[in-house]
Amino acid sequence: MTKTERIAHLNDVFRSTFIGGRVVLTEGIRALSESDRAEVITKVRTFADFTEDNDPHKERDFGAFEHEEQRFFWKIDYYDRALEFGSEDPTDPKATTRVLTIMLAEEY
Repeated sequence: MTKTERIAHLNDVFRSTFIGGRVVLTEGIRALSESDRAEVITKVRTFADFTEDNDPHKERDFGAFEHEEQRFFWKIDYYDRALEFGSEDPTDPKATTRVLTIMLAEEY
């Protein structure tokens, strides 16, 4: 498995399970109704529409979709274990904390 394939795999596992990192919901997401928030989270967890435009580095660390006529983004960033700096090796789960942020597109 290449470095990029390993990062993509780790991102897919984290995004689909929310295990192995932290999930951040922006104010806009928290303001949604409980049912809309649940649907948006499900769309993030099951996202599979990766293209050259939204995944040019093939790491599966970003996605965009529509829900109820609103545009949403999600993004995975890689930090060190203390969440102070970027991770030196995003392929190593022992050295990396993944942070998934789910937001309204207008909050980007």
